[in-house]
Amino acid sequence: MSDPIHFTSTSPRFALPLLFAGQAQKEFFVNEALCRADALLHPAVEGEADEAPAAPEDGESWLIGADPVGAWSGRAGHFASFQTGSWVFAAPRDGMRVLDRSTGQHILYRGGWLRPAAPAAPDGGATIDGEARAAISALLTALVAGGILA
Repeated sequence: MSDPIHFTSTSPRFALPLLFAGQAQKEFFVNEALCRADALLHPAVEGEADEAPAAPEDGESWLIGADPVGAWSGRAGHFASFQTGSWVFAAPRDGMRVLDRSTGQHILYRGGWLRPAAPAAPDGGATIDGEARAAISALLTALVAGGILA
């Protein structure tokens, strides 16, 4: 599905519509830019999915999965936010950070969405240092609680 409206002049990073001198209906362009800025400023998503939810709430945002269908078709990897009754899409850019509410994890876009994985807790070995293992386990717990690791 293509965008219902194509803007002829947009900002380079997130395609915010730009105004022209003497332009009619400026409020439409300004409102569209504000909706996109609202979606992209400190973004938080409900999770990742290939299909749009049936009844999204206004302001609800998602990361689009690898095999999108329906309203999200052709938008793999994009950020989608339901704004004023329709989906607003943004192609991610390197450095974009998003909070995934489903995991509590912050994820980063750098050529693709990166989700750090938690390393395995220490196990085995000839000499067991209980204090070191406790410290490592506490560090892993803190990283998970801070949303850095899943």
